[in-house]
Amino acid sequence: MSHEGHEQPEVVDLLRTLLRFDTTNHGPGRANGELEAARWVEGLLRDAGWEPVLLQHPADPRRASVVVRIEGADRSLPGVLAQGHLDVVPAEAADWSVDPFAGELRDGYVLGRGAVDMKDTCASMLAVALDWGRSGRRPRRDVVLAFVADEETDGTYGAEWLVEAHADLFAGVAAAVSESGAAIEEHPAADGTPVRLARISAGERGTLHVRLTTRGTSGHGSRPGPDNAVLRIVDALHRIGHHPWPVHLADVVRAQLTQTAAALGVEVDLGSDEGVVAAVAALGAAADVAPYTIRASTTPTVVHAGTKVNVVPGTATAEVDIRCPPGYVEQLQAALPALVGPDVEVEPASVGYPLEAPTSGPWWDAMVGALRHVDPAVVVVPGCMGGGTDAKSFARLGIACYGFAPVTLDPEGRRRTGIHGVDERIPVSSLVGGLEALRHFLETV
Repeated sequence: MSHEGHEQPEVVDLLRTLLRFDTTNHGPGRANGELEAARWVEGLLRDAGWEPVLLQHPADPRRASVVVRIEGADRSLPGVLAQGHLDVVPAEAADWSVDPFAGELRDGYVLGRGAVDMKDTCASMLAVALDWGRSGRRPRRDVVLAFVADEETDGTYGAEWLVEAHADLFAGVAAAVSESGAAIEEHPAADGTPVRLARISAGERGTLHVRLTTRGTSGHGSRPGPDNAVLRIVDALHRIGHHPWPVHLADVVRAQLTQTAAALGVEVDLGSDEGVVAAVAALGAAADVAPYTIRASTTPTVVHAGTKVNVVPGTATAEVDIRCPPGYVEQLQAALPALVGPDVEVEPASVGYPLEAPTSGPWWDAMVGALRHVDPAVVVVPGCMGGGTDAKSFARLGIACYGFAPVTLDPEGRRRTGIHGVDERIPVSSLVGGLEALRHFLETV
């Protein structure tokens, strides 16, 4: 085990401690627990002079969140929310070079499950609050910090419940920042010149998870009949999975492609489906998740049918992950019945509508200013997430939600890596730079 010998910034120690709490989210019905991490966060905040609230879900008290409001100098201004989730996806320890829950510090990186998604941001939020408590500095406006459970499933025990049962904690909040945006990256321009880019997520595709059920006549496998439930589910999944969804450019995705192309000196023509696809290809890695956000997607992910090879089952079920760009909900819903087909029961499993937030105005300007505060040469563009976050819950309160979890470039070329994968890690310098950008935003917005 290798550790760096010199003293590290406080945010590094905070992150390493957070990583040592195994807050793996295994999904409903299995042992999960953010409670110990939440109690630790609550204790630090209380020791710093704040009055945090620890909230345990009544159906499972081990699913816990912490919310604290820090009053600003001007209480007449609308408040801002910074929210991050304490839970993480599972880690296969045998595949890792380190213990995923040891909070390892090695070779200029902090390693561990959640180092990038998103205990790094939670550590930065906590570091800001602790610094304010010690120094007596205050933000311009009220800042609400939320350390939330259960984002990695669907928020049932976290953000969804907080919004439904404790909306008063977010009273007066007009904007929120959280994960999946504002990481500064370097990309080559058309002439080979490196350009530093950062995408602030101002949109998310909608999420519609559905469960399909087909029914038929059960019987012996050697005597097939015309109403086979398995064949019906297979046919439905084939139609859904192979459907060629047309290009639909939401405003935020159009802005992302246009502004990214301009920053890199790449000529694009977004006037046709073919032109959009070509633009995404020309931008390469700088397009981020645009290959997915330019259209809807319907992806079969789970199938269940039968228990024995020589028995035709009477029912078959499947689950489909459906994602919808902003502005395309009605078109998608109109197309689904024909894709699913007759004799197939459809049950929504979870629904989160697409989001878009303004890419101009004081909130946007403050985020851009915070990134330029730590990197004056950075080009900031809007972006759209291909998946979803707890923003979908907080948006129901009328809050404009952004993906703004700043991370700066490492001067020695280290990169964040391993999100939802093996050896998840973040460079120490990127973490520290991101903290400074977040602090600047929360203090000055």
